[in-house]
Amino acid sequence: MSEDWERHRAFLAVLREGSLSGAARRLALAQPTVRRRIADLEAGLGVALFTRAPDGLVPTDAALGLRQHAEAMEIAAAAFARGATQGSEIAGLVRVSASDVISVEILPPILADLRRRYPRLVVALSPNNRNEDLLRREADVAVRMVRPEQGALVARRIGDIHVGLHVRADLLAGRPAPANFEEVVAFGLIGVENDNAVTRAMRAGGIPIRVEDFAFRSDSDLAQLAALRAGLGIGVCQVPLAARDPALVRILPDAFSHALDTWVVMHEDLRTSAPVRAVFDALVAGLQEYLRPGEP
Repeated sequence: MSEDWERHRAFLAVLREGSLSGAARRLALAQPTVRRRIADLEAGLGVALFTRAPDGLVPTDAALGLRQHAEAMEIAAAAFARGATQGSEIAGLVRVSASDVISVEILPPILADLRRRYPRLVVALSPNNRNEDLLRREADVAVRMVRPEQGALVARRIGDIHVGLHVRADLLAGRPAPANFEEVVAFGLIGVENDNAVTRAMRAGGIPIRVEDFAFRSDSDLAQLAALRAGLGIGVCQVPLAARDPALVRILPDAFSHALDTWVVMHEDLRTSAPVRAVFDALVAGLQEYLRPGEP
């Protein structure tokens, strides 16, 4: 790596750790080395980047303004390093981005099988409902629940993953299942604190849902899923995921069904990288298998 990048790397480490000693531990360097790199960077820029405080180093306004640029350099450096090590051998680091639920509930066994076949492959998984930017190489491969709009991408459509209303079967023992949405709300509905794509789709489908209707609220999809499994009420869940859990039953399938258009995507420059292609193909195959039992 260039000397210039090493200075910016030290700068990011101090920003994140708040001290020279913490940055040194993070980078596995001696503290004087980190101090010298920060001093060299400040001298080259002609500005002070940190001021001393009783509990460590505080970034100046100039440092905060430079953070985004340094992080862009970090992403580019990581992509460069991966490109240098990834040839025809299926080894090295591949970054994967997917939604919280897909990352936690669906991908681990797919990736475990992949690692058994290619033990030198390293996968960094980012559970994130934000679509990370493949063009900026924030991820090498992404699972997206919307059709990709960016150019310069290789995309494979998996299909529609349907979501529907589900409830623990034992909560219905001795009582009829809700027959309409008003009865669902009266039963107890799990939902969000703020509007999202699912609530908007429900309203577009003629269901007048409001945040006030939710008996349990969280903007975390994983928290909602945990609440559904714990029996806090009726919640929205991916149909093939719920089909794996015998404790869950679907209700009102005709009244509410929302489709997530699912794709596996990578940057076109990575199509010749054997490890990235192996991960891409494994995700396509694994997600197609996941979708198959839950197709309506």
